[in-house]
Amino acid sequence: MIELLFPWAFLALPLPWLWRRFTPPHREQVPALRVPFFGDLAEAAGANVGAGSVVLRHSRWQLAAGWVAWILILTALARPVQLGEAIEETRAARDVILAIDISGSMDERDMPDAAGNPQQRLATVKDVVGEFITAREGDRVALIVFGTKAFLQAPLTEDLESLRELLDQTTVGMAGPHTAIGDSIGLAIRTFENSEIEQRLMILLSDGSDTASRMTPINAAEIAAGEGVTIHTVAVGDPDGEGENRVDLSTLEDIARRTGGQTFFAGDAETLAGIYAEIDALTPRETETLSYRPRTPLSHLFLGAGLLVGLSFLLSMLAGQRRRAQAPKTEGTAA
Repeated sequence: MIELLFPWAFLALPLPWLWRRFTPPHREQVPALRVPFFGDLAEAAGANVGAGSVVLRHSRWQLAAGWVAWILILTALARPVQLGEAIEETRAARDVILAIDISGSMDERDMPDAAGNPQQRLATVKDVVGEFITAREGDRVALIVFGTKAFLQAPLTEDLESLRELLDQTTVGMAGPHTAIGDSIGLAIRTFENSEIEQRLMILLSDGSDTASRMTPINAAEIAAGEGVTIHTVAVGDPDGEGENRVDLSTLEDIARRTGGQTFFAGDAETLAGIYAEIDALTPRETETLSYRPRTPLSHLFLGAGLLVGLSFLLSMLAGQRRRAQAPKTEGTAA
């Protein structure tokens, strides 16, 4: 199917006729020799005497070629395009940021697996969160890791395989031994600023209390709420511990409440997996479908054809003028 993007170009179709109809004809003077007794001389010479002025007329072929060239040029100006088959594209309607605590306390081995064997906290988290990432097919997901400082391990991307590899490469303490929950929220807000998608979800996992942030977690949560970011918080570790080893449940609950999210606590691998499954159910993957038809420009084809026809029209005119110029011209007056 061919579609014209600028059909108004055809309003110029009658311009050649209007020009020919209302503008004065072109006049050209040529030198002539006035000879007395012109009639007698012409008769003696056997020459055919014609009028002193000639009105040039185009042949039907020339007129048809001129109009065809003009129509082809106008068609090119109208920007014709060939429409392809409709293509539908499904993309995520929500961005997700996973923030994982990798401070020194995540090295504790107090997370029992299904067999009851104690596992390292971070190792258990990577297994569960890795499966959660795999199930995000179609979403854009980013990864933030934080300890003493927060780092963007992976920006928002649909390349979930690479994202999971980056998660697997994280180790305890690589971001510092302390915990900066507030800074991780602030980094997530800055990451969301580069997104045009309005629905924004952050899942924050920590096993300690904030001791290293330049901005308090509560202030960061208030800013996140103003930016439309929903934060679900997941607590692991020991609520009865001391110092940084004590998970700050009250702060995590306050963060989630201020942003419209929920707080979960996991004491083992099975519970942690259930929490992420519940978060998945609370916030199912949302997508939007875009439909478009590819366009192939055709203007150059019509323009090329118009120029070829126009060139042949001009060549035929020049050939006619050359023949007339070579023909003998005679004019005179009889005495």
